[in-house]
Amino acid sequence: MCGCGIRSLRYLVESKADFVLANDANESHRRVILDNLAQVERLEGEKKRWVVTHCEANRILTDCYLQRDYFDYIDLDSFGSDSSFFLRAAFSSLKLDGLVYVTSTDGYSSGGHRPFHSLSAFGAYVRPMPYANELGLRILIGGAVREASVLGYRVTPLFSYYSYHGPVFRVLLRMNRGKLPEKRDYGFICYCNRCGNSQAVSWDELGQIRCPCNNSTKDAASLVVSGPLWTGPLHSGAYIMEMLNLAEQWGWVGKDAGTGLEKLLKRMLEESDPRLPFGYIKLDEVASRAQTNTPSISTIMSSLHKVEEILNDSRNMRMFVSWLKTSNEVTVFMLQEGYAASRSHIAHNAIKTDCPMAGCIRIAKKIHGQMDRVVLACLSLGTDFATRLVRDGIRVCTSNAELGVLELSWQPITPGSVESKDSS
Repeated sequence: MCGCGIRSLRYLVESKADFVLANDANESHRRVILDNLAQVERLEGEKKRWVVTHCEANRILTDCYLQRDYFDYIDLDSFGSDSSFFLRAAFSSLKLDGLVYVTSTDGYSSGGHRPFHSLSAFGAYVRPMPYANELGLRILIGGAVREASVLGYRVTPLFSYYSYHGPVFRVLLRMNRGKLPEKRDYGFICYCNRCGNSQAVSWDELGQIRCPCNNSTKDAASLVVSGPLWTGPLHSGAYIMEMLNLAEQWGWVGKDAGTGLEKLLKRMLEESDPRLPFGYIKLDEVASRAQTNTPSISTIMSSLHKVEEILNDSRNMRMFVSWLKTSNEVTVFMLQEGYAASRSHIAHNAIKTDCPMAGCIRIAKKIHGQMDRVVLACLSLGTDFATRLVRDGIRVCTSNAELGVLELSWQPITPGSVESKDSS
């Protein structure tokens, strides 16, 4: 599982691990692994820093369990869904409050294309759903929850990461004594192809599943059910914050570092809001159902940031800013209506929200209607304000700036061009 041994080397050098056991079943990799780990002095006896073995993972983990040689941290990284076959041995050889970092690269199962394979590997029968990549993380956590529960342990996810390259599903779990409370975070997910609504289904609700969009059983074919799997939070907000603080201390984020890691951790922090349910809603699907253009998340958010700058620098604009904030941002609409919303680190053009699909469609139509072209009368804004809007990338059509009658079309333009048009 350790491949060429680079990750084992990083655990020794960057994480300051006291001892690392690097195991890969393919003995032909031994020379490469030894050459890489040789950068850290091996030492001998009780001070030994690392060991390389070539055994089947279950065998070496069971040997450690029988010798009562428990680990603080176990990294299970194999191709496909093979990691699920080693989970029980990993939990047996792990210290209480220890961590297991488990991997899957089985994108076919998460997409619902091999339901019987996902059933054998993770104990979950998975059907095609629009948030398949998140399902990949949830069936992985669910499989770990099941295996740990058999041994009398309870596992909770600290963070869950998806990468499209592979694809790769990675989950960090913490193990303690005790089983998961009944009817909590381990059940079924239902999706309606007719209306796009999703809902969690508990075990005692099986056989009674019905979508709010119909009151009869004749449209039951539109309902798709997957599970059992993990339906709770994918991350621990407190743990993600600790990771972010540590990354700042190490200089991995900040002015002199790249923005990728910081952006990822902050997005995970947003996703850890306990009000957010499973899954995400793709804006393309919302636009298709609402029969509108797909709103761009990046453009919408950048426009909102520009509004804040205008608010800080200009006078007599509270009426304008109040309107702009409620007409430019899907998330702002949801927050104003009492919904939680965040971006998803899994799908870039999607949002996680507790707003149902019907509410998202209504909001999309409202935004579409207000973004087409709006005439707004403001109080004595003048040409300076119009120039500032243009500088901030907002197209302004004005016939009488002295009276403050502006016709605004929310399309980014090259700063410096102002059009004139007679007011209607």
